This record gives sequence, structure tokens and C-alpha cells, in this order.
Amino acid sequence: MGIQQWLFSFKGRIGRRDFWVWVILWVLSMTVLFALANGGMLDFQMAAFILVCLIWPTTCVMVKRLHDRGRHGAWGLLMVLAWMLLSGNWQVLGGTLEWTVGRLIPVVIIVMMLIDLGAFVGTQGENKYGKETLDVKYR
Repeated sequence: MGIQQWLFSFKGRIGRRDFWVWVILWVLSMTVLFALANGGMLDFQMAAFILVCLIWPTTCVMVKRLHDRGRHGAWGLLMVLAWMLLSGNWQVLGGTLEWTVGRLIPVVIIVMMLIDLGAFVGTQGENKYGKETLDVKYR
């Protein structure tokens, strides 16, 4: 599988290694991006625009990894739910409920998805989402 299919196609399956490569690249790029924005070298709107542009490749990588685990790509919507919960203003709930809805539930979702996609081996052989996992050719 080439880099273009890895980052821009929902078809196929990828293994844990290629999933973690993308996660590390994403975390590093977000760290650099917002460090530049905090330092005043990059406008926050531009940083947000770049973040939005990275949603598509992130979704493609996650869906292909879900396919390797034998799950439908719609399971990735859990990450959207986690992001929305983290972004919400839950002060109206007050006390423990505010912390539970705004922090605990999203963190549990994110950690469970990272464990499921990053630690567990995918289905062996062919499944309903494609043939055996293909390694990404980075050159």
C-alpha cells in the first residue's frame, strides 16, 4: 500500500505498526503546530485550519485499522463523540457530573480506542473488509 492510499482511502486494512506511525506523526505535528501558534509565529486560525485538514487522513488510518480488527468504520465515531465531550462546556451540570461527562467519559473512550487499535492484533487472513494487512511502503 502506498502513502496516498494509506492516508486518503478508506479501503483496505493496516496493521498496528502503520497505525502507530500515524499516531506519532499526528502528535508530533500537533505539538509543533500549536507551539508555533503559542509562540506567535503562526496564527491560531491557520493552526486550526491545518488541524481540520488532518482530520481526513486520521479518519482514513483509523477506519483501515478498525477494518483490520473486523469492525465497521463507524466505530470511529466514538472518537468524534469523545472530542465533542472534551470540547463541551459542562459547567451547567456542576460537581462530579461535570467532571464525569466532560473529562472521564472522553478519556475512557480515547484510551479504549487506542488500546483496541494499537495493541490488539487484527484478524488473520482475509475478512469482509479486504485481504491480509498490507504494509505501507514509505518510499
